[in-house]
Amino acid sequence: MDREQTEKLYETHYMRVFSYAMTLAGDRTLAEEITQETFFRAFAKAGEFRNESDEVTWLCAIAKNFFFDEKRRQGKTGPIPEDVPDTGKGVEQAAADRDSSFRIHVALHALEEPYREIFELRVFGELSFSEIGTIFGKTENWARVTYHRARLRLQERMEVK
Repeated sequence: MDREQTEKLYETHYMRVFSYAMTLAGDRTLAEEITQETFFRAFAKAGEFRNESDEVTWLCAIAKNFFFDEKRRQGKTGPIPEDVPDTGKGVEQAAADRDSSFRIHVALHALEEPYREIFELRVFGELSFSEIGTIFGKTENWARVTYHRARLRLQERMEVK
């Protein structure tokens, strides 16, 4: 892969890979590290890319593998941020939004795999069903059905609370 191809790959897919890394990590610094390492590994192993999937799917698979390697290496999860950015809303609205957001994340965290990851990839990572299916080695239809089931389970858990 020459310099022009690597620059094009980076410019074309950086934001999608970064968004996916944010979905995985939930931390901007770690997401930036994952994204950087993803492109480093992709450039180093560009000759191994067999065009059996989209480039962004390949890059997201690299990011996912790196993230889980890091988590295993660390043997722990990262710190949870305590602060909420100022959005200009009133205190009451901000508290209600924060409470709703927290409840959604608690319910999402309780979802079993692969439902949680499929939901996160679709909603936060903004990946297509085809891309999600490719990451899991499944069909686009499987990704659609699994996402639908994840939404239903999440809604059920939100109604119970």
